[in-house]
Amino acid sequence: MTHILSVSVLNKPGVLTRVAGLFSRRNFNIESLNVGKTENPEISRMTIVVHGDEKTLEQVTKQLHKLINVLKIKELDQSQIVERDLILIRVKCTRKQRSEIIQIADTFRAQIVDVAADSLMIEATGTQDKLEALTELLRDFGIAEFVRTGIVALSRGQAIER
Repeated sequence: MTHILSVSVLNKPGVLTRVAGLFSRRNFNIESLNVGKTENPEISRMTIVVHGDEKTLEQVTKQLHKLINVLKIKELDQSQIVERDLILIRVKCTRKQRSEIIQIADTFRAQIVDVAADSLMIEATGTQDKLEALTELLRDFGIAEFVRTGIVALSRGQAIER
């Protein structure tokens, strides 16, 4: 089962290393990890996506609470969040294929951000499912390279308390 954790931490050097080290020492795999400042520059928010059962999630949460710079941990209810992921994809193409690739990008509300003689670079944001569908359609043209940010997410509705 996939779990999305929103972890508020003090914006201090070494916090990311300690969190990643905790996962490594406990042999937990992180599917994606994003860290960024919040509206308060002294606090960063980590969005951590992990796979595992409830017992694994409980262990992860307990271990995170032990870290001194961790302020708050919340598992996000996946039916009550807004989540986004960003992908950059460089697709091989000929001049004849360009218009077809551009149409696919337009369908997914993606942007062409770089054009070369033999490739296009596409930027897209959305849910994991949307980006996987886009990637599958572009795979037939030949993906030269791609990179994804991983999920960032917030609960719907009112802001969560600190």
